[in-house]
Amino acid sequence: QVQLAESGGGLVQAGTSLRISCAASIRHFEAYAMVWFRQAPGKDREFVAGITRGGGSTYYADSVKGRFTISRDNAKNTVWLQMDNLKPDDTAVYTCAAGGVVTSQPQRINYWGRGTQVTVST
Repeated sequence: QVQLAESGGGLVQAGTSLRISCAASIRHFEAYAMVWFRQAPGKDREFVAGITRGGGSTYYADSVKGRFTISRDNAKNTVWLQMDNLKPDDTAVYTCAAGGVVTSQPQRINYWGRGTQVTVST
């Protein structure tokens, strides 16, 4: 049974940093691209960042480029999202996802986590 478990969310002040993690119980983790999505109240789910299977390439939404960094360790079956200079607009539920390729299209995702809440106060 595949499980993606996010952790590390919380309440932080604007301008600070937070790192969230996603631990994957998944066979052949290295065969999956990993993606972070987020969904704020009243808004559609949106792509945040993605990393290829081997970690050689990363992709970011324009809204987080230069502030967020996605990384992975295939030996630990874990992917992280380092979030720096957080803004109130970053407040959302952050969900990790696994797919065959890095994609911003939810319908192409194979597995989803349950999400972790990140709240950024002013």
